[in-house]
Amino acid sequence: MRSPSYLIPHLSEIGRRRLDLLRSVRVGVVGLGREGVDLARFLHSAGADVVVSDRADAGLLRSQIDALRDVPITYRIGTERETDLLDCDELFISPGVSRDAPLVLAAVAARISVTSATRLFFELCPGPIAGITGSSGKTTTTSMVGSILKASNTPSIVGGNIGMPMLGRLVELTPDTWTVLELSSFQLDDMTTSPSVGAVLNVTPNHLDRHPDMADYVRAKGNIVLHQGRQDVAVLNADDSIASSLPHRSRTIEFSVEKPVTGAWLDGEHLMLSLDGERPTRLFARGELRLRGMHNVANAMAAAAVASVIGSDSTTIANALRAFRPVPHRLEVVATVDGVTFINDSIATSPERSMAALRSIDEPIVLIAGGRDKHLPMDDWANLIGKHARVVVLIGEAAPLIREALRSTAPGTPLVEAKSLDEAVSLGSDFAAPGDVVLLSPGCTSFDTFRDFEARGEAFRNAVAMVRRRTL
Repeated sequence: MRSPSYLIPHLSEIGRRRLDLLRSVRVGVVGLGREGVDLARFLHSAGADVVVSDRADAGLLRSQIDALRDVPITYRIGTERETDLLDCDELFISPGVSRDAPLVLAAVAARISVTSATRLFFELCPGPIAGITGSSGKTTTTSMVGSILKASNTPSIVGGNIGMPMLGRLVELTPDTWTVLELSSFQLDDMTTSPSVGAVLNVTPNHLDRHPDMADYVRAKGNIVLHQGRQDVAVLNADDSIASSLPHRSRTIEFSVEKPVTGAWLDGEHLMLSLDGERPTRLFARGELRLRGMHNVANAMAAAAVASVIGSDSTTIANALRAFRPVPHRLEVVATVDGVTFINDSIATSPERSMAALRSIDEPIVLIAGGRDKHLPMDDWANLIGKHARVVVLIGEAAPLIREALRSTAPGTPLVEAKSLDEAVSLGSDFAAPGDVVLLSPGCTSFDTFRDFEARGEAFRNAVAMVRRRTL
């Protein structure tokens, strides 16, 4: 049988040995999301006997199963029993699956190796990796870096948590190709290697429904720089006390909206760049950035620092950032109807992200908030809502929690509850006056009603379209 190393033309010797180990062994894939589909197909192509486990039933996984119709896979779905994968030699856990899941704990107890698609990609990737993480801003910053590198004609590819699984794209990579990855705390959780360039945008409470405490969440985030060597680079937010103090041995480049640093910073109204004692370069005025909010200024500076480390020049960086448009579902202006602007910030799955959105909008706000709680504190969010929103429309499972936080912290805030997102948008439209913004910035996950934040954002767009048709 031919060695599976032919799948990746520029594989290192270590990577070749790792890939060859997958040949003719039984591997389990836990979770059949986008990454799980990519992983299952790749493992089969490497010669493995693939078994997939997912707690969802076949009806909910129809599109994923159809995508793997040509791949001989054993499916054990709908139950996720502890014994389902004990006949496997190795388990790959998807980011959406908790390490505390009984099936995973049973595998660990049976001394079955447990790993992830992200770890496998790092083991096999033939070129350098730039990884970007943070409690917010990851997708925007990763996309910005990708845009700059494309404008610089730097061989590069963008993927990871941004929605593009990477194992199936290894064949495209050479030793000169930069891979720019958005990395979540779940993907970083068990990493024992770090990217050549690791950027930490911010670290605020998030995902405490999955991480046992804040210390564990910080530990997971910190893996993006913890294992770097002295030749690598950590790009850290100098304004964030946690991000800036993460342990690492590599060279530090910073970004800041508050003070000059070695890296990128905001000097009054201008974004500046200076690495390694170079004379500071003025990139452009912050007003030229097409994205709302100081948090996006910080994202742009982080992207500038990362791209500069990789080798992009300041002129290309400036031009690419000026041209950059908002990523969907992130303060995305959907429409203006009768003078009311509808903004989709469905990505705001935590109070901290919703707070950034509220600070970014100068107009009066009708806020749509709620979803599934992530066990995060709400008092600061409620206080800011009271200052910025003249009406709040609550949706989802977390509506009672948000209502209680507002009554305790901002008791005068007008509240109304909607049974669906469609109803919330309709009510928001009724409450809004010309010049107002109806803002979907939920502060919670979407999983009580929607598959993910993208599906929630699409539903918001559709509801806004209904409002528009109603006014014609």
